[in-house]
Amino acid sequence: MTSYKELLQQREQLEQKIQEARKSELSDAVAKVRALVAEYGLSADDVFPPAKATRGAGQGGKVAPKYRNPETGQTWTGRGKAPKWIENQDREKFAI
Repeated sequence: MTSYKELLQQREQLEQKIQEARKSELSDAVAKVRALVAEYGLSADDVFPPAKATRGAGQGGKVAPKYRNPETGQTWTGRGKAPKWIENQDREKFAI
C-alpha cells in the first residue's frame, strides 16, 4: 500500500509532467496557427471578428420617458407597472 506522502509526491510529479506536456502542445498549436495565418494572409479581424454589442437580459440601458405628470413633473417610460398618477387614465394627455 502506498503512503499518503508518496501519493502526494506522485501527484506533484504528475502535475509537473502535465504542465510540460501542455507547454509543448501549446507551442505546437501556436506554430500551426501562425503558419496558417501567414499562408492565407489572414488578419486579426479575420480570425477574431469584433464582438457585436449585444445586451443580455436585465442589462438594458436607460429608456427615455414617454409620459410626464404635469402637476409634479414625474416621468414614466411606459415600462413596468404604471404609476398611480397615470393609472386608469388616457395616457395620450400625459405623452411627452
